[in-house]
Formats: sequence, C-alpha cells, structure tokens
Amino acid sequence: MKRQADKGQRAGATAAADAALAEELRPGQSVELLKELHILTREGRLNQDSRRKLKQVYHLYQFIEKLLLELPEEGAAATVADHGAGKSYLGFILHDLFFKARGGGHIYGIETRAELVERSRALADRLGFARMHFLALSVAESATATELPAQIDMVTALHACDTATDDAIAFGLAKQARFMVLVPCCQAEVAASLRQNKALSLARTPLAELWRHPLHTREIGSQLTNVLRCLYLEACGYQVTVTELVGWEHSMKNELILARRTGHRKASAAQRLRALLAEFGLDALAGRRFPALPLAASATEAVHEA
Repeated sequence: MKRQADKGQRAGATAAADAALAEELRPGQSVELLKELHILTREGRLNQDSRRKLKQVYHLYQFIEKLLLELPEEGAAATVADHGAGKSYLGFILHDLFFKARGGGHIYGIETRAELVERSRALADRLGFARMHFLALSVAESATATELPAQIDMVTALHACDTATDDAIAFGLAKQARFMVLVPCCQAEVAASLRQNKALSLARTPLAELWRHPLHTREIGSQLTNVLRCLYLEACGYQVTVTELVGWEHSMKNELILARRTGHRKASAAQRLRALLAEFGLDALAGRRFPALPLAASATEAVHEA
C-alpha cells in the first residue's frame, strides 16, 4: 500500500510540475529547444535562474512581436540581426515562436566568440532551423560583411556591452533598419570621459557635482550615455520609446530602447545632443559616436519643432 501511495504522490507531483511548466511557456514553444538552451533541465523543469532568463526573453519577445507585425505580410519575410547574440537565446526563441509557423524570415546572429557561433550553428542544424545564420564578427565588422543583406528590418542588441550598443545603432542606420530594439549594458565610455575631465568641469559648472564621487560618475555616465543615444536616434529619423525590460529584481541592466524609423529627422534632437556634449565636456565623442548627426537647427526652428 505504501509503495502504491508513494507512486501516486510522485505521479501527482509530476502532473503538478507539468501544469506549472505549461503556465510558464508560450503556446507552441518547443520544450526540446529550451532543453538545448539549458533554460529547462534535462527533465524538462525550470529552476530559479532559468525562470529569470525565460522571463527576460519572453518579455522582450512581446515588444519584438508587436513591431514585426507592423511589417509587410505581418513580418513573415522579415530579416532580423541580433548583435552580441551570445548563445542566441533570443534568436532561437524568436524563430521558434514567430518565424517557424510563418515559413519565412531570416535571423542573423552576430557574435565575436567563435565557439558560441559554432555551437549555435550546430543547434540550428539539429533543430532544422534553416533560416538562422550565425557570423563570428564584431558588431562593427558586420556593417560591411557581405554575408548580410543591404537592408535589415530589425536590429536587436540584448545587453551589448559598452560601445557595442553604439555599433549596433551605427549598423541599424547603415542598414536602414525599420526597428531597433536595444538593451544597453556596461556603459563605460562616457563615465571615463567624465572622470578624465572632472577637475576642469568642477571649476566650470556646478553640474559637475553630479559626477564628483566615483559611484555617481558611473551612474551619471550610464544615464547620460543612453540619453545621448536616444537623441541621436531621433536626430537620425527614429521615434524612440524608453521602458523597462523586466522588473529590477531580475536585472539591473534594465533599460529597453525601442526605435521606429519614421524618416523625420528631428533638428531639435541634434541641437540638444550637441548642447549636452558641450555642457558635459564630451565634444570629442561627437565624431566618433555620432557621425551621422545632422547639422543643428537654429534656435527658432528647434523651438518650433519641439
């Protein structure tokens, strides 16, 4: 009797675990894919870390899906370039949930670590994901790579470190991307420039108190980096929305920048970007990080536009 009761308890626990997993997964999601990505255990279960990863990717997928549906044929033939792809969690899940059923589209995973690229290629072959292509390139190198088409519908960069996000933006501009979906990470360049010019800035403006202490330098540098990026995108003809990726309890690198190309280049955004660079002593970044920045509008034009 006891053995039968134990067996019944195990069956009940398994059924409960299966039901809990079904609630976590999206309809049509491949359990085998999630096992291959080590988001699920070999037994097909979630642990705390994998649940956090899945939550992040699914939440980002919600934003991406809405944008792809705005494209011709509701995105069925869309091209996506995923920069800093890593193990390509995002690319594989995007293919599995969006493109697989539509029978079209193409995802390019761009990653500098050759071993991760090879692993992703092997996994795509095993799963029969023929419309996924992986390139062992830096983000900057990919802009001129012949393996990529001249135009890309969507650019994604999930936790692209430091200036790799700027390179992803430059890639998106070069490829006339309809959408860019960016989650910046480790924004160090501006903070380093603020640190270098700190003494001069303290003498010049009381605003320098915002980054006098090292911790504040890092934080204000990170914030300012993303503000400048958003202005740059607006100046180059994109409508920009900034929101949270997931709750702060899941990731401290949580800012999600969504950019939609409108073709309307905001002169006021260019003017404000230049003004911020001057105010913070960052003029040297203009040519390096914002090469497509249009000439600033006159004060009258900028006020009228705003």
